[in-house]
Amino acid sequence: MDGKVFDRIEKKYLITNADKKELKKAIRKNMHKDSYHKSEVYNLYFDTNNFDLIIQSIDQPVFKHKLRARSYGGYDRVFLEIKTKLRGRDLNPGYKRRVMITHEEFDKLISGKTTLYELVRFSDKTKHELQIAKEVDYLIEHFKLKPKIMVIYNRESYKGEDNLRITFDEKLKYRDYNLTFNKGKRDKIYFKDNHNIILEIKAHEVLPLWLVSELSKLHLYPQQFSKIGKIYEKIIKEQNVQ
Repeated sequence: MDGKVFDRIEKKYLITNADKKELKKAIRKNMHKDSYHKSEVYNLYFDTNNFDLIIQSIDQPVFKHKLRARSYGGYDRVFLEIKTKLRGRDLNPGYKRRVMITHEEFDKLISGKTTLYELVRFSDKTKHELQIAKEVDYLIEHFKLKPKIMVIYNRESYKGEDNLRITFDEKLKYRDYNLTFNKGKRDKIYFKDNHNIILEIKAHEVLPLWLVSELSKLHLYPQQFSKIGKIYEKIIKEQNVQ
């Protein structure tokens, strides 16, 4: 999967534990567990000192992009990802390009002593991955990006036919200090109510009828919910209260 371009529709829903239980009855009949069925996901978002990329994303522009480093608990892998999205088209597609490196290599990158391209140029990366590495380096240098916010959650994932993928993200937490992939002892919890599960549905074209029927039966409708956008807004509110 490393270095591939992911082009897909993404729909998000905020649901309860009861909703999840009902959905999983239908999912078990039509999908199967993903290779990494359950995982703890760490997303380290890069931004400017003024959080220009996140603020731009919140404003819902026609085109937006994010740079993040993603790692999964227990694995020595860090995915540098450029995620872009186009608005104003019927499908509102999202595109994700990424390159995988080790935690040690990532530490060298954020130290500012090297570039992603220099880290991977003599590895077994494809020409496409090397091009993505150059794009990551350009974004970091041009916008003066650095790690700003860590977002953590537990993910349960399923995959089906026609590249359908469904994930349930729970226990959403965040921090704007200790910006490493180490576990934090004082991570802040985002949700305070029972609609505390983020359901994400990813597909390349239309959703299957069985899924549309289940969503309709449970009165679940897609909504705008950017984890990093919502968490940034919460951090700003917390700072204003102080």
